[in-house]
Amino acid sequence: MKEIAIYGAGGFGKEVACILNKINEISPVWKLIGYFDDGIAPGEQISHFGKVIGGLNKINAWSSPLNIAFAIGNPQILRKLVSNITNPNISFPNIIHPDVFFADPESFKIGVGNVFVRGCSFSCDVSVGDFNQMNSISSLAHDCKLGSYNVLMPLVRVSGGTEIGDCNFFGINAIILQNVKIGINTKIGAGSMVVRKTKDNSFYIGNPARRVDL
Repeated sequence: MKEIAIYGAGGFGKEVACILNKINEISPVWKLIGYFDDGIAPGEQISHFGKVIGGLNKINAWSSPLNIAFAIGNPQILRKLVSNITNPNISFPNIIHPDVFFADPESFKIGVGNVFVRGCSFSCDVSVGDFNQMNSISSLAHDCKLGSYNVLMPLVRVSGGTEIGDCNFFGINAIILQNVKIGINTKIGAGSMVVRKTKDNSFYIGNPARRVDL
């Protein structure tokens, strides 16, 4: 079994541990050695899954091969953490719940470091970049392009032909209509329906979603 640790010891970190357990029920792949977190003291127990080992400095000093799965719900923090890991011993596997549905695995393209929770679905000719976090029952329809460092909360539905850039956040039950383009650093509020191209570095909420100032 390959050693793996989870970066992020909050609630989502526990959910990622559950995914690892589900994968191991089918075939024993992962040995969870614990958590990394810069805001929790080393040695603290995280439910029954394991203890906090340390933070970023501990990762960069790790002397043997280790896989890291991220459980970080903030796109900007996620990107910063990834960029600060310089240790060549660290690898970033895709962590995919066994119940995730792929309509056409042959046309599906994926990078590294992604986490897909139970019930996610991907249609045909979908591409996904690196370090995306997709929560339960989120979906990408045909010909969607998802960049990197995006966080999709549960029940996010992205319609066909949509293009999404990097570091965007989608609240629970958000809907993106077909052929919409979303750039970078955009936040979509829970329950919102996006019907047209958004502006970067903005917050949208409502049905139809409108840009608002924070």
